[in-house]
Amino acid sequence: MKIMRKIIEIDEELCTGCGECVPDCAEGSLQIIDGKAKLVSDNLCDGLGACLGSCPTGALTVVERVAEEFNKEAVEEFLAEQKKKEATGTLNACPSAQLKTMQPITPCQAANEPTSQQGCALSHWPVQIRLIPPTAPFLENCDLLIAADCTAVSYGGLQKDFIQGRVVMMGCPKFDDQQMYVDRFTELFRTRKLNSVTILIMDVPCCSSMLQIVKKAYTDAKASVLIRQVVISSQGAILDDRNW
Repeated sequence: MKIMRKIIEIDEELCTGCGECVPDCAEGSLQIIDGKAKLVSDNLCDGLGACLGSCPTGALTVVERVAEEFNKEAVEEFLAEQKKKEATGTLNACPSAQLKTMQPITPCQAANEPTSQQGCALSHWPVQIRLIPPTAPFLENCDLLIAADCTAVSYGGLQKDFIQGRVVMMGCPKFDDQQMYVDRFTELFRTRKLNSVTILIMDVPCCSSMLQIVKKAYTDAKASVLIRQVVISSQGAILDDRNW
């Protein structure tokens, strides 16, 4: 039934499609479609505006208009379906989040390529922590690299020294949801058999929280896998390399 109520409205001219609003919508009513944030269905939006603060351009506002009533049961069904799709890698709201396995370049191939043409050692996609479900098939029996975003531009040998032969999950503990990270890694440690885990972070205070996140997940999951911790400087020097 349609009623007059408060609901989210999106100014497409202001929307850049950054997706920052999506994680803040607990009901899952916001998705990035064709490069813009869209309201999936009126009955999935409660109109409370929890997503407003995350929009960097002010494209989201709460308006009052005639819309379908908010339906909590519909939300639960929708979220359950989205979770099922995420677990199987079929969630299609964002093309960049589609799970896929790729053939990385081998060390032998790399040795025979000019430096400027050496291929990528990445074996899968996506790489962002928040986009990889713990059930992703490429996580089973892997050597996992958990890398802070900034390491990609600070350490010149990242491909050869750290990505080669590993599955990589990248993120920024300062700007992303830390509890989501904890929950994701906890489930990963509980449900996947990992051969080893390498944590690669920068020598800056905000990056150290990545270690705390992984340690909490490790403890909560009662994991026993070997953890390697590597800290690098902004100039790419390895400052610390230890196991725990």
